Amino acid sequence: MPRKRSVEDLTADELRQLLMEKRRAEREARIDAYRRTGRVIHVETDASNIRESSLSDEDEESFVPLRERVQSRRKKGMDRFLFAVEIVAILGLLFIFLNGINLLRSLNKEVASVVEKSTVTPTPLITAVVLPGGHVPPAAGVENQFNEAEIPEHLRPLMQSYANLPIPTAGPQQARQIQIPAIGVDATVVMGDGWEQLKKGVGQHLDSANPGEQGNLVLSAHNDIFGEIFRNLDKLKKGDEIIVITQDRSFTYIVTNTVIVEPTRVDLMESTDERMITLISCYPYLVDNKRIVVQGIMQ
Repeated sequence: MPRKRSVEDLTADELRQLLMEKRRAEREARIDAYRRTGRVIHVETDASNIRESSLSDEDEESFVPLRERVQSRRKKGMDRFLFAVEIVAILGLLFIFLNGINLLRSLNKEVASVVEKSTVTPTPLITAVVLPGGHVPPAAGVENQFNEAEIPEHLRPLMQSYANLPIPTAGPQQARQIQIPAIGVDATVVMGDGWEQLKKGVGQHLDSANPGEQGNLVLSAHNDIFGEIFRNLDKLKKGDEIIVITQDRSFTYIVTNTVIVEPTRVDLMESTDERMITLISCYPYLVDNKRIVVQGIMQ
C-alpha cells in the first residue's frame, strides 16, 4: 500500500492538477445546486471540445442564473415605466396649473368688463314725447313747475314713465362741465334732463352720445329759472365754440345752426352719423311756449 505523499513531495504540475480538480469539483457542485433549484438551464456540451486548462473565473460568469437575469430586466423595465408615469403626472399637473391661471385671468377680465359696463348709460326703452326744459313761465309768488299742458293728453302716461326712469351714476366718459365763451356759460353737467336734474345745472339726455363719440350729444338747461344758464342761446352765431369737458379731456364743437321749434320736435334729439351737439332750452324768455335748439359739429 503506497504511503500518502505530503504537499512538499508533490511537484508543481501535480499541485496545479490538484488545484484544477478542486476548482472543478466546487464549480460542478455549485452548478448542480442551481440546476436543482431551477435557476439555471442545463446545456449539453461536448466535454472533449473543452479544455480543462482553459477554464477560468470568467467562464463561471456564463452560468449566471437565468431567472435573476429575467427579474433584473423586468425590474429595469418597471422602473422605466414608473419614471415615465411620474413625468406624465408632473406634466399633467403643470398643464392644470397653467390652465387654472388662464381661467382665473379670463374670469377676472369678465368681471372687470361687467363692472365697467355697469357704469354705461342705459338706453331708455321709453323716449321723451316733448323736448326737455319745459316749465310754466315764472311768476311772482308762484312755485316753478313743469308745464304738463305741452304734452298731448294721450301721451302723458308715457311721459310720466319716462320721468321715473332711474338715473345712472355718471361715468368718466360722460359730460361733467360745459363752457360757451361767447355767452359766458361755465356750468356743471349732470346725468338726466328731468325736472329734478335741471334744477342742478345742465342735463345730459340719457339716450344721447357722450362727448367725442359718434352721434348726437344732447344737453338741456333752463333759460329763466334755476340759474338761467341757457338764457342767451339765441345770441350764439355760426362758428362760436361750445366746449364740453369730461373727467379725462375736453371736446370742442362749432355752432352750425339755431332753430326755434315746437316742444314736440323730439326728432332733433335722435342719433346721427356725425359727432354733433344739440343744446335745448325754453323760448322765448319768460314766455316759454317754444324751444330754442342750437346745434354744432365737433371740431
